[in-house]
Amino acid sequence: MTSFADVSVLVTGGTRGIGRAIVGAFASAGAKVTFTGTNDAAATEAAAASGAPDRCHFVKADVSSADGCQAAVDAAVAFGGGLDVVVNNAGITRDQLLLRMSEEEWDRVQDVNLKGAFLTTKAAARRLMKSSRGRLINITSVVGLTGNAGQANYAASKAGLIGFTKSVAKELAGRGVTANAVAPGFIETDMTADLPAGASEGLMKLIPLARMGTAADVAEVVLFLASEGAGYVTGQVIPVDGGMVM
Repeated sequence: MTSFADVSVLVTGGTRGIGRAIVGAFASAGAKVTFTGTNDAAATEAAAASGAPDRCHFVKADVSSADGCQAAVDAAVAFGGGLDVVVNNAGITRDQLLLRMSEEEWDRVQDVNLKGAFLTTKAAARRLMKSSRGRLINITSVVGLTGNAGQANYAASKAGLIGFTKSVAKELAGRGVTANAVAPGFIETDMTADLPAGASEGLMKLIPLARMGTAADVAEVVLFLASEGAGYVTGQVIPVDGGMVM
C-alpha cells in the first residue's frame, strides 16, 4: 500500500458507503483525513471503522452551500496542515420517472451531486495548487456514461461531473494538479441493499465479472489516483464496474 503519511485529504460524504471506505483507506495509509456528512452518529462510526480515528476529523457540512464547502476546506487545512487531495464523493438520489419527477427532486440532486463538487473544488483549488501533489478525484457513476431509466436527475448530475472533471483537469494542469473521475458500477452499499432479488439477478447478467463491486474496490482506485504513481494521469474517467461498461 502506498504511504500517505503527512498527506492532507478532504472527502465529502464520508460517513457511509463508498465515502466511508475511502476515508478508512486513506486513514489506514497514514493520511490526515477530514470528511463531511450530516449525521453525527454515522460520522463517529466511520471514524471508528477507519482503524485510525486519530487521523480522522469530521465536519458537519451541507455541500450544496458555499459556506459549508468553505468551512470543510478550512477544517481540512487546519487539521492536515494544508490540503493535498480532494475527493468529491457526496451524492444523493431522488429516483423518479421523468414525467413524475418534481422540480425539487431535480434541483436537489443537482445541488448536492454537481453543484457541491463545484463549490468544494472552487474553495479548495488554491490550496491544491500550493501542494506538491495536488489531486482532485470526483466520484461519478456509470449511469453518467450510459443513462438510466428513472434516474434522469442522477444521471445528468453524474454526466455533468465528468465534464466538470475534464474542464478542471485542463485548467489546473499547468499548476501540477491532476483531476480524474471514478465511475462505480453496482456497488454493495445501503443504496443498493434494497434491490429486489430479481433485479439483482438481472444485474449480474450485465457484469462480466459476475459480482457486485465493494466499496473497497472503489477506494483502492481512488488511492491510486491520489498517489505519486498517478502523477501523469489526468482528465480520465475510470469505471469500477466489473466490465459492465466497456
